[in-house]
Amino acid sequence: MTPAAWVALFAPAAAVVMIALAGHRITGRAAGVIASGATLVSFVATVVTFALLLRRHEEERSDASTLFTWLSAGDFRVGFEIVVDPLSVFMMLVVSGVGFLILSYAVGYMATDDEERRYHAYKALFVFSMLLLVQAGNLLLLLAGWGMVGLSSYLLINFWHRRRSAVGAGKKAFIMNAVGDATFALALFILIQQTGALSFAPVFGRAELMSDTLATLVALGLLGGAVAKSAQVPLHTWLPDAMEGPTPVSALIHAATMVTAGVYLIARTAPLFELAPEVHDLAAVLGGVTIVLAGLIALVQTDIKRVIAYSTMSQIGYMFVGAGLGAYGAGLFHLMTHAFFKALLFMAAGIVIHALAGEQDIRRMGGLGRELPWTYRFMLVGAFALAAVPPFAGFFSKDAILASAANSGTLGWILWGLAAVGAFLTALYTFRMLFVVFGRDVSAYAREHLHRERFEGPLAMVWPVAILAVLSLVGGFLQVPGLWHAVDHWIEPVAESIEEASGGTAVFSAVAALALALAGIALAWMLYRRPTYGPERARRAAPWAARTLEQKFFFDEAYDLALYEPASHTASGLYRFVEAPLVLASLGDIGATVRGAGRRLAAVQTGVVRSYALAVAVGLAVLAIAFVIAS
Repeated sequence: MTPAAWVALFAPAAAVVMIALAGHRITGRAAGVIASGATLVSFVATVVTFALLLRRHEEERSDASTLFTWLSAGDFRVGFEIVVDPLSVFMMLVVSGVGFLILSYAVGYMATDDEERRYHAYKALFVFSMLLLVQAGNLLLLLAGWGMVGLSSYLLINFWHRRRSAVGAGKKAFIMNAVGDATFALALFILIQQTGALSFAPVFGRAELMSDTLATLVALGLLGGAVAKSAQVPLHTWLPDAMEGPTPVSALIHAATMVTAGVYLIARTAPLFELAPEVHDLAAVLGGVTIVLAGLIALVQTDIKRVIAYSTMSQIGYMFVGAGLGAYGAGLFHLMTHAFFKALLFMAAGIVIHALAGEQDIRRMGGLGRELPWTYRFMLVGAFALAAVPPFAGFFSKDAILASAANSGTLGWILWGLAAVGAFLTALYTFRMLFVVFGRDVSAYAREHLHRERFEGPLAMVWPVAILAVLSLVGGFLQVPGLWHAVDHWIEPVAESIEEASGGTAVFSAVAALALALAGIALAWMLYRRPTYGPERARRAAPWAARTLEQKFFFDEAYDLALYEPASHTASGLYRFVEAPLVLASLGDIGATVRGAGRRLAAVQTGVVRSYALAVAVGLAVLAIAFVIAS
């Protein structure tokens, strides 16, 4: 079982090495085939691992394997260790399976880029980093994968590094994730000091002996890492800017991998969070706030990828609500279905962008439903899944989270209310995008720039989207409330979930959320199926609200005011009053002094032998006198 898991882990790393060593001896398309082929190998090896694990009894579904001792200091040892259990295998299936489809799609999408080989190497490195994160058998190796995912995302977001906006977005993502990395690392320092270990079993067993204060600090540190990586309020502002990367990057980061790492971390370290229930609740509250805040901002976005990006923030918020309330199975189930329909939406949007010569502004689109009928159908499937309309996958997973919230007391009902509002907003902004892009009449820009291909895009781009459309349609039947709970039962040996509401409460929860989603679709139909003055009248009626949403609740401005500007002014002041007059000016004086001393010393070097002999004689005389006096 573990040999297959090692193959799954190292196959993408082998692809990175092969592409790097081959260099210009291989084409960009060959590099893409190597990267996607290696990810396919990972997926097949993961399926083998899953099959072997499935044959074991439930209490035996955990295995660890250590390749070598990575760190040793006295009695403290940490190995390069992976764990094979239901949670890690579940994440491996999602990462490698959806990752393979995205990397295959990228072969067609990046076919004309001059740096295609570098791009595919980065993508394979990202998949390896994410697999290392989810397979790590101890918290230190998990942190290493955590950091490598951040580095890989920086390289991918900043891929078109000649664009100033891409460079800024990459730095922003790296710095904001580094904040979470730091809190994560601080939590590990406390655990080492208190438990003397970082492997999961001994840490979870000994952590119960910690004081409440230390348990809370550990949970807060882990939550900080999760919030930054999963782009939850208040460390969320990097995610929309990450749209500066190529579309397959957006699909990979926002669908199955990086942004879901925070949800995985909460589920993996559930015993530590349960020792600090206030922090556990805080995770759920942050998720609930993010659902509504991201949904409101998405209403006014005009970049097709940014609309989908804010929906990612919102959907991760649902996962945080589930994981924060202890409904780990529901949260992870939504993680899986979200990977299907969000990758589908990004990749279908990529076909639209590709067909319009790189245009991303939805205001310059329109009427594409007739020009790109299959892409429209794919987007429609993704939109229904995102809006949680049955029988699409998002309905079942989102309903499971809402039912769990309805069974969690007062806080649960508050979060249920936020999630229900989010359901309405999700349907509204999703179908706003759909009607503006694919409905109405063909825009002048689209009429001029649209280029058609046989399959509405390269075949390498179309078939992965078609597979994701099927998964978005049928993936929700893996877990049906009241009938079977496959994900809950699979995850239970690692993270046992709370019970969902049943009976009338469950029916009310599902019907109310569905009614709000349908109301959102209906409102989008009235406002956006054809050009109307309704949105403009709303903007004029509440200009302050429109400005607040367009400025994304002024989070970036607040960070600039609180952090960037003080740091910038401090640096300028130090340069002006300290560095320039004391350091730089003194360097000039020191140089002038050395040059003057050199000139005087050079004047002594006359080249006359008599002078040198006299100097030697005087020196010997001085030494002789010194010895006589000393004796």
